[in-house]
Amino acid sequence: MNGEMDSTAKEPVWEQNDLLKLLDAIKGNLPEKDLAKYKTSESHLDWEKVAFNSYSGEMCKQKWHDVSREIRKFRTLTELIVDAQDYVKNPYKGKKLKKHPDFPKKPLTPYFRFFMEKRAKYAKLHPEMSNLDLTKILSKKYKELPERKKEKYVKDFLREKESFMLRMMKFRQDHPDLLENVNKKSNVPEKPKTPQQLWYFHEKKAFLKARPDATTKDIKDGVGKQWPQLSDKKRIKWITKSLEQKKLYEEKMREFIQQHPEMNMTEENIVKSTLTKAERQLKDKFDGRPDKPPSNGYSMFCAELMSSMKDVPSTERMVMCSQRWKLLKQSEKDAYQKRCEQKKKEYEVEMNRYLLSISEEEQQRILSEQKMGSFKKGVGGSSPASKKKSTKAKSSTEKPKPPVSAMFIFSEEKRPKLQQEKPDLSDMELTRLLARMWNELSDKKKEKYKNLEMTLKAESEKQSKEDKGKLPETPKTAQDIWQQSVIGDYLARFKNDRVKAQKAMEATWNTMEKKEKIMWIKKAAEDQKRYERELSEMRSPAPVVTPGKKMKFDGEPKKPPSNGYQKFSQEMLSNGELNHLPMKERMGEIGGRWQRLPQKEKDRYKRLAEEKQRQYKVLLEQWLASLSSQERATYKEYNSLKRRSTAKPGGTAAKAKPKAKQSVSLIIHSLKSLCIYRSPCTCLAACRPTD
Repeated sequence: MNGEMDSTAKEPVWEQNDLLKLLDAIKGNLPEKDLAKYKTSESHLDWEKVAFNSYSGEMCKQKWHDVSREIRKFRTLTELIVDAQDYVKNPYKGKKLKKHPDFPKKPLTPYFRFFMEKRAKYAKLHPEMSNLDLTKILSKKYKELPERKKEKYVKDFLREKESFMLRMMKFRQDHPDLLENVNKKSNVPEKPKTPQQLWYFHEKKAFLKARPDATTKDIKDGVGKQWPQLSDKKRIKWITKSLEQKKLYEEKMREFIQQHPEMNMTEENIVKSTLTKAERQLKDKFDGRPDKPPSNGYSMFCAELMSSMKDVPSTERMVMCSQRWKLLKQSEKDAYQKRCEQKKKEYEVEMNRYLLSISEEEQQRILSEQKMGSFKKGVGGSSPASKKKSTKAKSSTEKPKPPVSAMFIFSEEKRPKLQQEKPDLSDMELTRLLARMWNELSDKKKEKYKNLEMTLKAESEKQSKEDKGKLPETPKTAQDIWQQSVIGDYLARFKNDRVKAQKAMEATWNTMEKKEKIMWIKKAAEDQKRYERELSEMRSPAPVVTPGKKMKFDGEPKKPPSNGYQKFSQEMLSNGELNHLPMKERMGEIGGRWQRLPQKEKDRYKRLAEEKQRQYKVLLEQWLASLSSQERATYKEYNSLKRRSTAKPGGTAAKAKPKAKQSVSLIIHSLKSLCIYRSPCTCLAACRPTD
């Protein structure tokens, strides 16, 4: 009850004067000629401009909706009479202008003159032909006509065109009120043309001068196919013109937005770019932008090897590169990595020099492109092992990406400013500086970024729930799979007539022998298995957390390696030296290297592990001291149960297994309620601590 009373007390009371002010504010923010539907005008209204006194835009919008429910939204006959009077006074206004009796008729083109003259004759000669077939024949005849005979039709067209222009001028003088809206073009600045459009219009004018009777199809056939064959030097000319046009357009648009606030336009409405990716790269190359070096030694090796493998199919190139990379000695791989690092340093110097030679806008664009590229590529490079992982990831059902952390959001906000202030720093140094800045940031300032992280996390969880609810794609039949593979050929045969192509495919399938269909039947069976597998995965219950799996608790310090071998394994796995090997072979190699290690080195690793264990115990005690007595008891009980459940089979623990399971499920429930339980550990067996 108290909650309800509080909520009603907070709601503002609208007086009559306030409501009248609201309606005046809405009226004042409507465009001069409001001819759109009321719903459209309402959706385009900027409610923040309507807001007044203590009433926010959202409050004004809500109140308008309340008022609009009480009024009619249809027009009476009296109101319609006003529009009818306007129509009677000027029935030819707008789109009906060409129906005006005095409006001059456009002259027929040279081709249509020839067509009208010869059509009757050809219709008598070929009475069985349809209009479409007659048109095709006459079109072909006109194309084959010599220029001397075409000249007659062209002259008649040009003569009538001149008289049409004179009559049109007279019509404009006699009826200025009709042409008021037609001639009055929109004040919105014209969008800039792309380089190809600018070149096409230029070539079109030259083509029409040589052939004034040419149709649109003739122009496209004669001019349209020349753009891809144009040299880079000639393309740059049109790219530069397009960019100049875009710059002027942006200036005009900004002025227009300021002068016309009633149109509710923002800078988002401005055309972003007129260049394609290839044209942008060509322009950057022409301006002196350096080429980006390979990301790692393996990529450099592949690039050099591929230059001599032009005859090898593209699908086999990467396989060969991977195989040859594995045959290289470690010293040779290190040499490639060193060369790659050297290239990166040279590239950074050249890129900084290039950035200083261009405008600030271009600098921002290039820096943002590089940032986006780094996100897409990730950190791990493109070694054969990582590629193997990526292909596996693609083949499996795509999972939503985890939301970014608060520190990442902070870094992305501050990075552009730091790059401008300290252009001599590399990406790695910038990242370290940002990490230090984040650590020094006060908790109050961090709260903003943590709130953003929580919002993104909630969105990610919502998306994952929606994805789980989606049913897998229905399985295809053998006929469907076959049709999908041949539809392109059938559409080309029937000139994109889908209905005819479908009928022909069905007829072919019905006449096919069983041995020809076997391959498609097998594919359909595989697709059915895929559907059943995905459906069972979707319907299967969530995996139950078993006591054998390690659980994580909020704030719990990470457990270090318990012995020298585990410390050595962790070091070998983290330095990336064995990344080119599959996991099973990697672990075998680590085991072999440990056995070959001198006893002195083994003792050193043992001492490191013991030191880490001592540090861990101190941190663990501090963390346990920060927990409440109930949380501490739950944590200790879970650990004692885990030790019992991992005991050897046949002992006392094996007999008490069902009871232990029941106890663990109760503990998990209590951990969730205490909000210290996180998620099951998914790390490698080598990283799991042994008690």
